[in-house]
Amino acid sequence: MLISGASIAGPVLAYWLSRHGFAVTVVERAPALRKTGGHSIDLFRPAMDIAEWMGVLPAVRELKTGTDWMTVHSPGKRPVEVDLRRVFGAVSDRHVEIMRDDLSEVFHDAGRDDVEYVFGDSITSISPDGEVTFEHGAPRRFDVVVGADGLHSNVRRLAFGDVREEFIGAYLAVQSLPAEFGAEGRTTAHVRPGRLAAVYTARHLPDARAVFLFHGERVDYHHRDVARQREMLRAAFADVDGVADWLGGDGAFYFDSVTQLRMDTWSRGRVTLVGDAGYCPGPAVGGSTSLAVVGAYVLAGELAAANGDHVRAFAAYEREMGDYVRRSREFAVRSAQRIVPRTERDVWLLRNGFRAVTHLPAPIGRALAKLNSNGLRLHDTVRLKDYGGRRAVQPR
Repeated sequence: MLISGASIAGPVLAYWLSRHGFAVTVVERAPALRKTGGHSIDLFRPAMDIAEWMGVLPAVRELKTGTDWMTVHSPGKRPVEVDLRRVFGAVSDRHVEIMRDDLSEVFHDAGRDDVEYVFGDSITSISPDGEVTFEHGAPRRFDVVVGADGLHSNVRRLAFGDVREEFIGAYLAVQSLPAEFGAEGRTTAHVRPGRLAAVYTARHLPDARAVFLFHGERVDYHHRDVARQREMLRAAFADVDGVADWLGGDGAFYFDSVTQLRMDTWSRGRVTLVGDAGYCPGPAVGGSTSLAVVGAYVLAGELAAANGDHVRAFAAYEREMGDYVRRSREFAVRSAQRIVPRTERDVWLLRNGFRAVTHLPAPIGRALAKLNSNGLRLHDTVRLKDYGGRRAVQPR
């Protein structure tokens, strides 16, 4: 079986497929695991459970960012101090914030001895009978080809053609900065109507990361046109006090629109998609990392349950993931509107919502959040099937 992409979903899928007895090859366009730039991501209960079954939960916890507090600045207002442990405690009973690149490395290391990894290459064509050609390597045949190569998936393009990405009204950027811009254990955020910028660092990072989210109309640009992306970012934040110094520099830079994929099916012939490649709910707003980890676990499990029959397995995989994907999309649309407030009133609501969560007794906050399974507690409502292959773990 061939997997394209060695970020998050790819290594998780490779691990579980190998545990179920399949021969697995992972091809990755980059020359090595990506360890430059990137941003922090959140793992919620189902993904944390899967990490535990993979035996990597201690490593995940060791690499958590340790960012427990956030200071929110708005013009003419006193800063709001936010206890992020209480915020995320209301969202999930099990949660870790970790840098994306660190999580990728942890998942890769978990299964690398049982998986063939090919770096510095990419797929150029896939035939109906599984014949795959590569940019550099010799052609090979595979029973199954999986696109785990992100929102701008090459495998999706080859198998499905151009698929429209549905813009949900916001943009995301990440800029690496010198370490002195961040404070260990604390995020500093600036909020204006339609704009949010924050800077933080993690205990083990040599630098700091600035994250920008802003509303805007859809603009056509190539996802590799960094000059145009920086121009859009400067236009959005140049007048925000305390943020202008974050916009320059030559550190690693990432920019993308907050878009969703709304495909009717993620499978065609011997090809299927997992994670952002097939059902991205929206970067930074829909819990896409946890969704990708769960999707990889389920896909591997259904292939094992079907004894490698990809037709049966793909159908079962889509049935198992369908509800979770739909609810994640709905939550992401609402989240994109709330995380980046559009009006002064919305800024007031965000600030006071943070203040309330920080000072409300934790059990009451969790109880209120549990009243809406399609909202804050979405991820904790997911129940995972036991496909076998789990390691013995100590009771929690």
